[in-house]
Amino acid sequence: MAPPLFLLAPPRSYTSVICAMLGQHPQMFGLPELNLFNVKTLKELWREVSEEIAPDITRRQGLLRAIAEIYGGEQTQATIVMAIHWVAARQDMDTGEVYKELVERMDPLILVEKSPAYTIHQERMERIFQTFPEARFIHLTRHPITQGRSVMNLNEGIFAFFVESFDLEGECAILDPQYAWYQIHMNILNFLEKVPKEQYIRMKGEDIMENPEERLREICEWLGVRTDDEAISRMMRPQESPFACFGPLTAMFGNDPNFLRRPTFRRHKPKLPPLDSPLPWRNDGARLKKEIIELAREFGYK
Repeated sequence: MAPPLFLLAPPRSYTSVICAMLGQHPQMFGLPELNLFNVKTLKELWREVSEEIAPDITRRQGLLRAIAEIYGGEQTQATIVMAIHWVAARQDMDTGEVYKELVERMDPLILVEKSPAYTIHQERMERIFQTFPEARFIHLTRHPITQGRSVMNLNEGIFAFFVESFDLEGECAILDPQYAWYQIHMNILNFLEKVPKEQYIRMKGEDIMENPEERLREICEWLGVRTDDEAISRMMRPQESPFACFGPLTAMFGNDPNFLRRPTFRRHKPKLPPLDSPLPWRNDGARLKKEIIELAREFGYK
């Protein structure tokens, strides 16, 4: 059974497009956000109280779309109903066992997933590793200022609010995504200390945006899958993923809405501001904290 591949990164770190690109490789299958390892049993994913990135309804839709596609061959209102029954029959199962069932169903293809919520709590990533001791991980990074700006541009920074990313040093609390960037990457680094070095790599998302063929080939070599021109060409067409669009009305999402609207890959060289630049989401001239600049430099940013 081919162990799955997980992308570990904060939200707004190019994970949607990169997951779809990898999933187009002839030996891989890219999934929407399943969020399975957020919880221990499947029925917990249907609980009403949420502390997650996405609202309760939308965070389950990726799983329903995946089941509809994998077991029904398409995503329609009818196959979503089938998926709901599939879930109901397994509601008391451990989510790791549910995930194994999907992996076995798609074997020998390598499943690729990137649920950002996994990185909010280290125990969720550890649950992945306990279920799949041979899993592979790609630690994706993005410049903390451009990532933070993207977070704040999405629904008025709702992700930063959910994870309580506040600057509390002044007279009043200020919503500031740099703290979430730092904490999530520290969660990932602490988790990866427990993973054999040959089972993970780190890559800047900006490098993939600028030199996709070269970087994708590096990933394929590391995974031990095909690196020929045909395989790379297919990976350059993420819009052909069955999940690179909105789903039926009963399960429309399961991924970043911006990606679902515009899934075509656009090669570009991201413009990266100096790490000591004023933060665009602050009106008080604030800059990145010292420890955040130091970590960003470890990742190769200047």
